[in-house]
Amino acid sequence: MTTIGFIGSGNLGSTLARLAVDAGHDVVLSNSRGPHTLRNLVMRLGPRARAATPVEAAAAGDLVVVTIPIRAYRQVPTEPLRGKVVIDTLNYDPVRQGRAPEIEAVPTPAHLLLQTHLTESHVVKAFSSIFFRHLATLGRPTDAPDRSALPIAGDDTDAKREVAALIDSVGYDAYDVGPLDESRRFAPGTPAQHAHLDPDGMLDAPGRPVSAADLARLLSA
Repeated sequence: MTTIGFIGSGNLGSTLARLAVDAGHDVVLSNSRGPHTLRNLVMRLGPRARAATPVEAAAAGDLVVVTIPIRAYRQVPTEPLRGKVVIDTLNYDPVRQGRAPEIEAVPTPAHLLLQTHLTESHVVKAFSSIFFRHLATLGRPTDAPDRSALPIAGDDTDAKREVAALIDSVGYDAYDVGPLDESRRFAPGTPAQHAHLDPDGMLDAPGRPVSAADLARLLSA
């Protein structure tokens, strides 16, 4: 199985770590406050999990997931991620997060910021279009009639294949949207970004399954 490094271990990171451990993967967790702050999370996840610094988690992971506030993207270590597949979950959503002048002043679109920082890594956008509580509950076995699809985008075919395998292992189908720039089609504010939200209850309601066909329609909207 795969070792997955996590740079950031908040709601999304810890949820994905739990799904990964349940699927048989090893996880190495990190955050900006130090490994000692992750002791309780590691205990809950069990022997397949350990805490580390961001540099150590980046070095240990076969795949590395970045789940930090987008404002902090420059803090992601570059050297240990050289040549590695990095999953970019970051979103810039001024409506929910507030405006970030330091991001808006950069000419690069927000959905490409991490790749411009990690120029020697293979960045794949994934897990950025699903609320962490829905991610925890919507996973289904392969070929289940209500299995959901999650969009991914990236410039490297092999990297996307690795990420798709991880997504499959935690109970979802991966829907390849194309190159990394196409991740704008499931960025905040798009129909696809809200695919799993119940329009009546939004974040408070249980997530709704979204098939690959449904996702394709939303991505084209």
